[in-house]
Amino acid sequence: MDTRAYNRTLKMAAEFLRNEHDVGRLFAHMCTPTLYTLIPEPPVSADARLFALLPHDAVDRLSRLPDALLGNIVSRLPVKDAARTASLSRRWRGVWRSTPLVLVDADLFPVASAVSCVLAQHPGPFRCVHFTSSYMEDEFHGLLTSWLQILASKGIHELVLVNSRCQSPLDFPLPTTFLGMATLTRLYLGFWKFPCTAGHPRATCFRNLRELVLYKVLVETRDLDFILDRSPVLETLHLEGNLLKLRLRLVSQSLLHLQLITSSIEEIFVVDAPRLEKLIHSEDWTRDVNCTKVKIGHAPKLHLLGSLDPRNHILELGNTIIKASTRVSPSTMVPSVTHLAMEVRFGVRNDVKMIPSVLRCFPNVETLDITSEETDQSAGKLKLKFWLESGTIECIQSRIKRLDFRDFRGGRSELAFLKFFFESALVLEEVVILLAADFTSMKEVDSKVESLASMKRASEASMVLVTDSCDPPGGYPQSFKGRSDFWVHGPFAN
Repeated sequence: MDTRAYNRTLKMAAEFLRNEHDVGRLFAHMCTPTLYTLIPEPPVSADARLFALLPHDAVDRLSRLPDALLGNIVSRLPVKDAARTASLSRRWRGVWRSTPLVLVDADLFPVASAVSCVLAQHPGPFRCVHFTSSYMEDEFHGLLTSWLQILASKGIHELVLVNSRCQSPLDFPLPTTFLGMATLTRLYLGFWKFPCTAGHPRATCFRNLRELVLYKVLVETRDLDFILDRSPVLETLHLEGNLLKLRLRLVSQSLLHLQLITSSIEEIFVVDAPRLEKLIHSEDWTRDVNCTKVKIGHAPKLHLLGSLDPRNHILELGNTIIKASTRVSPSTMVPSVTHLAMEVRFGVRNDVKMIPSVLRCFPNVETLDITSEETDQSAGKLKLKFWLESGTIECIQSRIKRLDFRDFRGGRSELAFLKFFFESALVLEEVVILLAADFTSMKEVDSKVESLASMKRASEASMVLVTDSCDPPGGYPQSFKGRSDFWVHGPFAN
């Protein structure tokens, strides 16, 4: 859990305890830290205090400020403090009513009545609304429908809507009223069943929606297509934890970032996405269950792609399915990709044989990120001879400047690949090798590092860092250059 998620969890814990909420809700929030790393912090300061008069000063200078500046101040206050400014004077009452508010239900108690009161009294629009603490029992679900209807009519820019019960999204279909929020710019949903869009007015349009995050939201292909087809300026789509099988056919003139995590995806077909820059697909716990076809059509600005996994991905380029025996041609190349991530079982022969073919499809890769996956079933290891016979791989020889090799175990197939890579990479500048958790002693680590140090490198300027996998990439305090400069960092460093 990162610092922001940890601090938010502590804040929620304190709020729940202060308001004597049940322990079940607290546990539910603490068990979902990933979601809260995706949700942006509300643009308010809980520590802010508003004073019309400074101590020992009889002149009310604050009230002399222009209305626009006063509105900016009010908009940065928690909603309960913002509402209190209306009691300062008639002028302040007008400022509060004309300021787009930030409404966070965690700042209010009791939640239901306080939220209903704010929504009734403020004319809108609402700058940002977070409903993350309301326990979505039947009575709250009914209230939520009316709340969303009010927000749709008064205007809302950013909505964070999390079902705090988070036991089974199947029990809680999301009210369809949110489909009328044409003013939304950012939408974050967590632990819901997406409503059926069949029969919904075709005129529905999220003409301002730029960011959409769905976390453990059960959504069908038809309903996801409904939203995407009606979001003409959408730039970011993050889908995580969906169990329903999806076929994503992407036609978008605006999308920049697409991230699909631990979701059941049958096919990702980038038909026409002229602005798409990043495509990330990671299956994690659905691995070995689903096989995803990744088909890239028109995506001239795509520069980051991953994590391709020979076991779980079928890569199709230019109407050609890429196999170990595929002869690469211009129609099967994606020259725009400069950062490629792969997951490979080096103990499985067929996995390793896919690496040269895949890399030849991306001739301009400058950063290669490889994760060595563990396997219980070895189907034959490939030695250095295989790599030497595979021929020249353009991106390794003349493009790749950095290699991140994760979960290194020191196996023969891993070492064979690294030896070929070191001897071929002419412009290589940096290699980061992260050790797997399998190592149990410093002696074992030393033996693997020694074998790496003895490898000849084509680029004398390259530097190699060997570190524990617990250390995040980019967090290294120093590096060493030269033929045999290796640095071991982590629990075995002493």
